[in-house]
Amino acid sequence: MPSASSAVSDSGRPVPPSLWRDGDFRRLWVGQTASQLGEHAGLVVVPLFAVLTLDAGAGQLGVLRAVGQAPILMLSLFVGAWVDGWRTRTVMVSTDAGRTLALGAAAVAGLLGQLDLPALLVVAFAVGALSVFFDVAYQASLVRLVRRDQLVRGNSALEASRSAAQIAGPALGGALVSLLSAPVAVAAGALFFALSFLSIRRIRQAETVPARSERPPRVWRRIHEGLRFVAGDISLRAVCLASAAFQFSFAAVLTVYLLFLPRELHLSGTAIGLTLAAAGPGALVGSMLAARLPGRFGYGPVVLVAAALGDGVFLCVPALHGSSGVTVPVLLVANFVFGAGGGLVNVALMAVRQTVTPDGMQGRAAATITFVGMGLTPLGSLLGGFLAGELGTRTSLLATAAGMMLSPVVMALSPLARLGRTLAPTPKASLPTGSEAHESGNRATGDVE
Repeated sequence: MPSASSAVSDSGRPVPPSLWRDGDFRRLWVGQTASQLGEHAGLVVVPLFAVLTLDAGAGQLGVLRAVGQAPILMLSLFVGAWVDGWRTRTVMVSTDAGRTLALGAAAVAGLLGQLDLPALLVVAFAVGALSVFFDVAYQASLVRLVRRDQLVRGNSALEASRSAAQIAGPALGGALVSLLSAPVAVAAGALFFALSFLSIRRIRQAETVPARSERPPRVWRRIHEGLRFVAGDISLRAVCLASAAFQFSFAAVLTVYLLFLPRELHLSGTAIGLTLAAAGPGALVGSMLAARLPGRFGYGPVVLVAAALGDGVFLCVPALHGSSGVTVPVLLVANFVFGAGGGLVNVALMAVRQTVTPDGMQGRAAATITFVGMGLTPLGSLLGGFLAGELGTRTSLLATAAGMMLSPVVMALSPLARLGRTLAPTPKASLPTGSEAHESGNRATGDVE
């Protein structure tokens, strides 16, 4: 563990030492940030390759995005049960290597004119499956790397990067396609995973793996424990439902949006990349606000307002026509507000999950929430492609954007709306019995700063 001693604030409370002085944490942060950028840039690079190079239609685009997201539904629970018993760094570097090779091979095939839609479907599925392993592993890795009094700050830093990448990654992907061509943009995406591999591989601290019992529980039992833990916590249940509502609708929105911008508004690749890129600074601002606003106004009110504004801003986009002088500025503002709201909500809700979850359950809790929250995204992508083909992109974009408003509605009707300025750990009574019971004392403190 880091050896730096804690300072003391004016109020007499100990101040955790800065994580940025810890070289291993910096390596994890760099690797996770690069991986998230590569993953989320690929969500735009691969579909745009299909649209611009292979002339894919709305239905084919929906299928392509659904295939890339299907591993979330198929693998998340199994990966969560598996990762809890292994060294997370080994999982992360292995998946980084696999994604680098998959995208590198796709880029070479694309430059040679040998990459068709079926091959692109295989690449999308492979990258999506490996990303499930990485995403669950990095969320479980922090609690094995840093001190307990650094956990919330470390988690906030990682979640800020993930939030920024989740929203800025697609913007970066659009810019890469515009500036470099689609096949070269795919190769650039592979470089992000290579950077993640090199950074995480350099972490020096020995990783402590939770002790296994003489007869480890079967994978189905471990999955059941994760499901039971999340289902038994009222806050985590609400996070799952709100996330599912948002991710399903956003998957549909993004499928239609990638068709609406070039074909309905006639924007160039450069303009598309520019407008999408506005979400990146927005996510950064939202992540910074997440460190201050919940402690002042309460987690519940801040999350509700941020979700309502961030999701609701997309309702104005279908009203735009052509590439007029106001189109691009309005899109820039809309994407910035969306990014800010998303960044703030993601950081705040991750703090909720991290606080109430014991160490030995981190991987399974993250996987369960991913499974429930992201599992419907393939269906959302298929729905977006179907609606765009049947109703047109403008009407479909309005309908799917309205669907995103279900998320703040779910949160408003749940206990999340009543969260105050501090978060308290889950009572021991709600924790699983058996193999996880000894972890109940190893949780984050109730104060979130």
